[in-house]
Amino acid sequence: MRIVRAIPLTAEAFTPYGDVVSAGLGEGRAANQGTAVRFDFAAALENLRPGARGNLAVFRSVQKTLPFEVKLLEKHPFSTQAFLPMKCSSYLICVAPALTDGTPDLSGLLAFQCLPGQGINYKRDTWHHPIIALDEPGEFAMLAWEDGSPDDCVEHWLAEPIGIGLPD
Repeated sequence: MRIVRAIPLTAEAFTPYGDVVSAGLGEGRAANQGTAVRFDFAAALENLRPGARGNLAVFRSVQKTLPFEVKLLEKHPFSTQAFLPMKCSSYLICVAPALTDGTPDLSGLLAFQCLPGQGINYKRDTWHHPIIALDEPGEFAMLAWEDGSPDDCVEHWLAEPIGIGLPD
């Protein structure tokens, strides 16, 4: 089985797949009578279906350990999908570029280890694996636009699993 090593999440490395959502990545401004700093437009949110509704859901993710086997990838063709950790110490995300036929390019699969204070926003139509909590169970707020159709989430099962391991 091929093993992909997880690397630390950075905004630069994740740019082809979406946005890292975190305070301090952009310029902030004072808010709430000086008791906070506000960072606007922290992610490029997108919805291509007028009939789809914004869905703010909460995901509770069970803890997994590395190595971990990726058996499927999914994408959301018409909507971005954001995950914002509410309770989580470390989590894993996996992404892959698309081939010209629209299927995932498994040779380009990347794994990122995310730390507290790092949310992510997948670009529309980005192949990714569901979120994996690493050190303890995690809770995430998720935002996507959905209409209940099969186009909300398209899955691609892998012919052979790909292992995800710890960073070198």
